[in-house]
Amino acid sequence: QVQLVESGGGLVQAGGSLRLSCAASGGTFGTYNMGWFRQAPGKEREFVAGIPWSGENTRYADSVKGRFIISRDNAKNTVYLQMNSLKPEDTAVYYCSADSGGGSWYYADLSEYEYWGQGTHVTVAS
Repeated sequence: QVQLVESGGGLVQAGGSLRLSCAASGGTFGTYNMGWFRQAPGKEREFVAGIPWSGENTRYADSVKGRFIISRDNAKNTVYLQMNSLKPEDTAVYYCSADSGGGSWYYADLSEYEYWGQGTHVTVAS
């Protein structure tokens, strides 16, 4: 069983930066594809960024491309989401997720990910 715990959320001003962390325990982290999703009030959960087990060929939603950077440190069993140039529309609960892999990686599909964290709140003030 895999447990994911997000941290680093908070209140920031528009244009500011925030770094989210996702600490994983259990399982074999180094073989998992990882993703970040977010959900704003009244909206569906949406894909934000993904990083495969190899750490290469990262994927981003168009809305965050060029502003957010996903990375991972397998030695620390941790995935990060560096969020720069934050906008009020980035306000949401951010969730970390893990896919055990084994085939094609449908990185933007909610159903692809077997494990989810509890989420961390990010509020961007205008």
